[in-house]
Amino acid sequence: MKIVCTSPSFAKYSRTPFDLIEAAGATVESLPADISEADFIARAADADAAIVAFNPMTEAVFAALPHLKVVAKHGVGVDNIDLAAAKRHGVSVTNVPAANRHAVADFTFALLLSLARDLPRVDAATRAGEWPRCFGRDVHGMTLGIVGIGSIGQAVAKRASGFEMRVIAFDPFANPAAVEAMGVELVDLDTLCREADFITLHVGLSEQTHHLIDAERLALMKPTAMLINAARGGIVDEAALYAALDEKRLAGAAIDAFEQEPLTESPLYALDNVIVSAHIAGYTENALTTLSTTCVEDVLAVLQGQAPKHPVNA
Repeated sequence: MKIVCTSPSFAKYSRTPFDLIEAAGATVESLPADISEADFIARAADADAAIVAFNPMTEAVFAALPHLKVVAKHGVGVDNIDLAAAKRHGVSVTNVPAANRHAVADFTFALLLSLARDLPRVDAATRAGEWPRCFGRDVHGMTLGIVGIGSIGQAVAKRASGFEMRVIAFDPFANPAAVEAMGVELVDLDTLCREADFITLHVGLSEQTHHLIDAERLALMKPTAMLINAARGGIVDEAALYAALDEKRLAGAAIDAFEQEPLTESPLYALDNVIVSAHIAGYTENALTTLSTTCVEDVLAVLQGQAPKHPVNA
């Protein structure tokens, strides 16, 4: 059994995933994260399984790889995988929905606090020999709007309770009773945009969520509001976000996910009210080890004729 892997962070901190593969009599071959479709097809020609990061898994890929039985997303979002094509070709797709929820929730709050206190600018000015007196924004007691109150959104809400924040959320698939038991108020998205002091996104990317935060929704937000996106890039219309930030119609944004990645240049990079990072919210040692191990366990389950724990296209 051969497994190919395009995730550069796979098993970065632990040999356990490799041990599981070897014990099952399988092999794994690492491929470049930015591998082209043609090269992926050539390198994976005899592969039974693939563990992927962001390389597109298209109809053409599935049609060209008849031995492929399972694709495991080394993460949560499967927008780079054509699920319908996978199903047509009899390929199971899995993901790991909760392995990095605490890492992402921690990082979300790190971004929120950094935005509120303008820490990157304070750091740069202090290093430059200045002694800046920068007045930040309060977090304690403010209103946090969470778009998507799944496992990560709930973890963020728990952290917000420590700051005694009012937490409101939008999620059409949420269980109202369960959310209210957490002390979170469910509202529609427009209300969330109008009332929140900080807005954080925790939904997957789909046709329904593409540019969910667009010019119209940005216009609803308070000029003092701040937006955090540690989910998927396409959820936010980046051109509209740039205009809102540049014109000071929005106070700030922290972005860990972009529509195109890697992104070496962007107008957003020139703004001093923006914090950017390279899609690293889930990158902690524990999270990555759990992520890689879970991927391998589901891949091996499928290859051994068993049901995976985290099916996406079952």
